[in-house]
Amino acid sequence: MRGMGNMGNMQKMMKQMQKMQKEVLQAQEQLGEQKVEGTAGGGMVTVVVSGHKKVLEVRIKEEVVDPDDIEMLQDLVLAATNDALKKADELSEQTMGKFTKGLNIPGF
Repeated sequence: MRGMGNMGNMQKMMKQMQKMQKEVLQAQEQLGEQKVEGTAGGGMVTVVVSGHKKVLEVRIKEEVVDPDDIEMLQDLVLAATNDALKKADELSEQTMGKFTKGLNIPGF
C-alpha cells in the first residue's frame, strides 16, 4: 500500500512539471514578441531588437551621417546595438527568471 502513495506523488509532480513546461513555452513565445530599443548619441541611432535578441530595425538620423567620419557612425550603431541587447537580456531575465530562479540552467 505504501508504494501507491509514492506513485500518486509522482503523478502529481509530473502534472506540475507539464504545467510549468507549458508556462515556460508561453513565456518564451511572448518574450519573442516583445521589442526593446537601444540608443546612442542622444537618440541619433536607435536599434530595435526582439526579446529573443533578433535585430529588427536600425534607425539613423540624417544629421549624424558624415561621410568624413564613418567611424563615429559605426561606433554609434555598435553602442546602440549593445544597449538594445543588454535591455533584451534584462527583459529575458524578468520574463524567464521566475522559472529559473535558483537553478543554474545555461541559456536562461
